[in-house]
Parts: sequence; C-alpha cells; structure tokens
Amino acid sequence: MNEWIPLCNATDLAEGGRAVPFDVVFAGQTCRAFAVRHEGRVHAYLNRCTHVAMEMDFQPDRFFDTSGKWLMCATHGATYSAATGECTGGPCRGGLVKITLAEQGGVVHWHTDYNLKPFEF
Repeated sequence: MNEWIPLCNATDLAEGGRAVPFDVVFAGQTCRAFAVRHEGRVHAYLNRCTHVAMEMDFQPDRFFDTSGKWLMCATHGATYSAATGECTGGPCRGGLVKITLAEQGGVVHWHTDYNLKPFEF
C-alpha cells in the first residue's frame, strides 16, 4: 500500500540551498535520500550517483554546483538536472532515482512506492 510520509516543513527547503536528508528502503536496501528546492518546486532523489554507487554531497546536505542549477556528485563531477534527475554531464550511467514529493499546507511529503518504503529503526 502506497502512502504519503511527512518529510519536513516547506520552509526547510530554500531555493538552491541545503538539502533535507532522509533514509528510505529502496529495492530492499537502506539508502540515503535527499530533497531540494529548485525553481520554486521540491524534488527528491536517492543520494546515489549513477557513475559509482556512492553518496554525492560534497559537504553534508550540499548537492548544488556553484551556479545553483545542477546537482553534482562531489567524487567524479557528474551533473544532474535538479528538476528531473537526468544526467547532464560527466560520467553518468542514466539518471538519479526520483522520489515523488508533494507540498501541501506548509509541509513536504514523500510518496512510497512498490520498491520504496520508509526506513524503520
């Protein structure tokens, strides 16, 4: 059964700013994910570069390049569209795994899926 999970207050996601991290279970594996705001909309992805399956942030919860336009993997410089997760440059093998978000009543929620579940402690 799919459900909406509260993630953060909408004001926690500043345009091109620090991400809000969260843990999920994707395809049976515990993974880190992150949510950002880009061009006024919220987006979330697994924190896993498609070049080498490792976390991408260059500092904790920092994913945007200096232009604030692209998400960038700190290890090899692969860049991704903040709006779609598609590879835009560098050593990528496809796009990032996108997580559905909704912003309602000042709260951002993420949506579970058949292969995406909340992490249970």
